[in-house]
Amino acid sequence: MSHGTSSYSSPVPRRALYVAVVGPGAATPSENQTAQRLGRLLAQQHCIVICGGLGGVMEAVCRGAQSEGGITVGLLPGSSRATGNDFLSVALPTGLGELRNGLVVRSADAVIVVGGSWGTLSEMALAVRTGKPTIVISGWEVRVPGKSEHSELRLASSAEDAVGMMFSMVGPETATDDAV
Repeated sequence: MSHGTSSYSSPVPRRALYVAVVGPGAATPSENQTAQRLGRLLAQQHCIVICGGLGGVMEAVCRGAQSEGGITVGLLPGSSRATGNDFLSVALPTGLGELRNGLVVRSADAVIVVGGSWGTLSEMALAVRTGKPTIVISGWEVRVPGKSEHSELRLASSAEDAVGMMFSMVGPETATDDAV
């Protein structure tokens, strides 16, 4: 038996950026369009997309990423993989309901918010609370009492703008360009 050598080559760069994209399951057409564009852009940059795995923004970002050959991971609220959207590479049933929002955020290097719902707000709050770079596109705008600005939270005007901000916030040591 040989140790330390393998002919297996992972399709995922060792230091790929894991990006959570959060947003409402009942998204508007504009939010879905933005999320799909965001998914394409993230896949083109070899990012792994993490989401809640259901419909709306979650499905749209996965559809976009899959169209570019990207990898998508859905952390599902229930106990069945069958509830996940059709564009997930990996569907992980958690059985945690909305509590999975913490897993979505903690699994990511950065969080991008598209649109807004109460679940989305909880994910955004967890992201900022845990120091994750967080970018919002057309969603919740939160003002932190006593602070004029919050270093982990930025507003973007488009999917392109959000991806650029994300890479500037996470720094080059996490970017896939350094993957070995």
